[in-house]
Amino acid sequence: MGADGDRHVTLFGLEVTDDAGYAQYRNAMAPILAPHGGVFGCDFLVAQVLKGPNPRINRVFTLTFPSCANRDRFFADESIVCAEQRSE
Repeated sequence: MGADGDRHVTLFGLEVTDDAGYAQYRNAMAPILAPHGGVFGCDFLVAQVLKGPNPRINRVFTLTFPSCANRDRFFADESIVCAEQRSE
């Protein structure tokens, strides 16, 4: 993305069925993202999916990292599984 310079931005779409649980998940993820230089970027509520693999997507957000290597280290971090389990 030209405006993002060297940053690596990844777009995610998901179906959120529990807003409170999703908020807990995001709060738990922030300190796990930080050591990898990652942050939550944009966060959108989706009213209608016009095209895509899942018509029930109602949330789209970005994660931003300084590089692909930082992103890969983040996704290899076992702390992510713990944060996901705590939010369920």
